[in-house]
Amino acid sequence: MRLCSVLLVCLSAAVSSAFVISQQHMWTKLILTHHWPSTFCTMEKCHSNISYWTLHGLWPDKGVDCNSSWHFNSSEIEDLLPDMKKSWPDLLHPSSTGFWKYEWHKHGTCAAKADSLDSQHKYFSKALELYHKLDLNSVLEKFHITPSEKYYTFSQIEGVIENFYGIKPKIQCVHPSKNAGVQILGQIEICFNPDFTLLDCEKQLTNDNKAGWGNAMDVDNRGSGFSVCDHDMEVYYPPLS
Repeated sequence: MRLCSVLLVCLSAAVSSAFVISQQHMWTKLILTHHWPSTFCTMEKCHSNISYWTLHGLWPDKGVDCNSSWHFNSSEIEDLLPDMKKSWPDLLHPSSTGFWKYEWHKHGTCAAKADSLDSQHKYFSKALELYHKLDLNSVLEKFHITPSEKYYTFSQIEGVIENFYGIKPKIQCVHPSKNAGVQILGQIEICFNPDFTLLDCEKQLTNDNKAGWGNAMDVDNRGSGFSVCDHDMEVYYPPLS
């Protein structure tokens, strides 16, 4: 009887420990990342006639390549493919599914630790749902932030997003070569809590939440030349070439 009690205590401790470890490795923020195709293709030497913000990815703030054995299968998202091709295109290889495969392996398998995103279909459909709900392109246009040969201040662009959505985004640019006086708008990140409510991208949890934020996985091989815009430098929002 005493041996049984000891075993139960040990088992309970092991389960508790596993739960803590699981919680520590669970992401706490999602980053919905948008590309401006004209800027991306200037960097990557591709050609695009797309004149709206496209999806780059839906990234949890913890973890990369969390399950290499969970292979991408486009047949599982066949019903999403028409929307994927329009809203989440591979700007480098438009007829390929390689970009989506990459995003699934790097970010989707980590997002899938949450029940709400624990399949390829859930992950990609949720990213598309959030993208369409935000409708970033229309919001910027509504407040007269449009591709133009004129320059904007950083605060003009950030202000529109912050005032409309009620949160701070992370806005990224291609920074100029030495002595150039303008940066090029390239990527906009908008962040969500695990329940898909909007969140300041730089918000920190209180000390009451011991999990912490971890480091946001906002660096991707595609568009890795982007970094946070200089708040004091003018911004060029390039139209189609």
